[in-house]
Amino acid sequence: MLVHGWPVTELHWQDLLPFLRRSGFAPVPVTLPGLGRPAGSTTSFRKSDLAALLGNELSERGLTRFSLVGHDWGGTVALLLAAAMPEAVNAIVIEEEILPGIDVDIPVPGAAHYPSWHGPFNRESGLAEQLVPGREHAYYGTFLRQSAGPAGLDAETVRSYIDAYTTHDVLAAGLGYYRTRADDITDVQRLQQNPIHTPVLAIGGRYAIGTAVADGLRTLATDVTGLVLEHSGHYPAEQEPEPTAQAITDFLQQHHAGIE
Repeated sequence: MLVHGWPVTELHWQDLLPFLRRSGFAPVPVTLPGLGRPAGSTTSFRKSDLAALLGNELSERGLTRFSLVGHDWGGTVALLLAAAMPEAVNAIVIEEEILPGIDVDIPVPGAAHYPSWHGPFNRESGLAEQLVPGREHAYYGTFLRQSAGPAGLDAETVRSYIDAYTTHDVLAAGLGYYRTRADDITDVQRLQQNPIHTPVLAIGGRYAIGTAVADGLRTLATDVTGLVLEHSGHYPAEQEPEPTAQAITDFLQQHHAGIE
């Protein structure tokens, strides 16, 4: 199960999917409510609630064993789902995420590239609602450009991301992901008290969160393998697709991951 974050879409996985299929896996991209599409009936963006929603969806599909690959907010949801359904999850890959409330420093050179403005801006009630509409290219484009680091992202893909997020409903939902921070921290602190034992591969981009991905996850899981992609920013699966895909498939094969 591939769960992307903000502000991207399922296109984030486009280079990973062929590798997974050739390695015998059945990859299923998942879009969480509001991340590039309308949130529908979803009203809570607390990550534990989204994890429960995803878990119910997978159960309805009859999926009893699976692995999780989560990027950005998708990583937080994936880890909380694994904590709630340990018997169902073979392995977890977390790409470029520090869970809410985990206090780790982003090392250089990532600290000079990964934005620090978007969290406070998105959490400030009413501010983005007034400033973003009509300026989506500046808002999302600036974040995507800065967070990608020197390697950047494909220009056409960036345009598709901005287009996917350029609606009032999607803006409101995306902001909702940031405005549940207090509840998310409570849930993550609870997880710290009872870390998961599912194997975790923590992937960071050198020009974004880097080694802090693994450092943060080691407070939440007992079996964490860290990997830093040397030329990537916040999007290793897009910026260095072959080494990222190889690392993910090797890790999943090592832990007999798949879908039953």
